[in-house]
Amino acid sequence: MAASTWKGYLTFGLISIPIRLSPAARTERISFNQLHKVCHTRLKQPLFCPTCDRMVERSEIEKGYEYEKGQYLLFTQQELDEVEPDTARTMDILEFVKLEEIDPVYFDASYYVTPEDAGEKAYHLLTEAMEKSGYAGIAKITMHNRENIVIIRPRERGLTLHTMFYSNEIRTAEEHGHTDKAEIKEQERSLAQQLIESLAAPFHPEKYHDAYQDSLERLIEAKAHGQKIAAVPHPARAPVVDLMEALKKSLAGNQAAVADQDAVRLRGEQGLRARPDYERIRAAEQHREHKGEENRGLELQEQRFHGLDEVGCVDEHVDQLDADERDDDSAEPVNDEVAPEHGRGADGPVGHSPERERDE
Repeated sequence: MAASTWKGYLTFGLISIPIRLSPAARTERISFNQLHKVCHTRLKQPLFCPTCDRMVERSEIEKGYEYEKGQYLLFTQQELDEVEPDTARTMDILEFVKLEEIDPVYFDASYYVTPEDAGEKAYHLLTEAMEKSGYAGIAKITMHNRENIVIIRPRERGLTLHTMFYSNEIRTAEEHGHTDKAEIKEQERSLAQQLIESLAAPFHPEKYHDAYQDSLERLIEAKAHGQKIAAVPHPARAPVVDLMEALKKSLAGNQAAVADQDAVRLRGEQGLRARPDYERIRAAEQHREHKGEENRGLELQEQRFHGLDEVGCVDEHVDQLDADERDDDSAEPVNDEVAPEHGRGADGPVGHSPERERDE
C-alpha cells in the first residue's frame, strides 16, 4: 500500500466517506551529489548558529515568523495545530463544475483518492454519479501548512484529486497572448493548419520518454567502465526569415514520411500476395476465422499490412493453422460441460476453447 499523504473524510451533502490520499505521480530523475573538488568528499549542509558559533541539532529548532528585520514571533507546533481549519480533517465538496471549464494552468499536484473499508459503497456511488453526469467536484483541503483548493474527478473507475493554484497565484505576462504587430497571410494560415493536421495523432503518453535521462544513464554506464560516448549533435537554429517557404518545406517533409510508411506497408502486402502459397495462407486464415479464434487471424493480418512478410514468420503461422486443422479432424468429441485434457497443443490443452472460457 502506498504511503498516505492525508487521511480524513470526503463529504458531499450529508454523506461522509473516509478516505486517504497518495501521490499519483512523481518526478524521476538522476541526481548528482556535491563533492569537494580537492578530496572528492561529499559535502554536507549542517545547521549553524552564527550567534552561538556552533552547529545546531534538529531537536533545538523552533519556528519563528520575521515581522521586522531580525525580529521574530515564536510559535510552538501546538499553537499551529490549534488554528488548523476543519479542512485539515474533512474535505467538503463545495460545488460541481464541468472539467473543461477549468484552465489546466491552475493544476498543481495529483493524488489518488482511496476509500477506507467503511466508505467503499458511498465512494463508488459518488464516482459513478460523477462519471454519468460529467461533473467534477471543487473542494478545499488543508495539508502541508496550506489550505488548498482542489478538483476531484472520476478516472479509471476511481477518483483522482488535483491541488490547484488560487487565481492570485497565476502570474500574468505582459507579452503573452495574441499580438497585432504581425500580419498573417491567408495562405500562411492554410499551410499552418495543414501542417497541424499532418502531425495530428491520438495521445499515447507511453510513446514519450526523457531522452536526457537516457543519455545520463548511458554516460554513467560508460564512465563506470572507463569509456566515452559520442556527444549529442545539436543542429543550429535561427529565426525563420521566409515563413511561407518554411511551412511548405515542413508540410512536404511530413507528407514524404507518411508516403514512405505507406510504401513499406504496400510492399509487405504485395510481397505476400506474390508468394506461391498465398492461397493456402488465405484458406488457413479463413478456417481460423470460421472457428471464431480471432487472435491468430489478427496477428497474421497485422503482419500483412505492416510489411512483416518474413518467410519464417508467415510459415510459422501457416504451419500452426494447418496443424490446428489436422487436430480438429482427429480430435475426439468433447463434452460441453467437462473438457478432459487429452494432451497439449500449441494453444493450450486440446478441447479448450476461448468461447467456453468466456462463458465460464
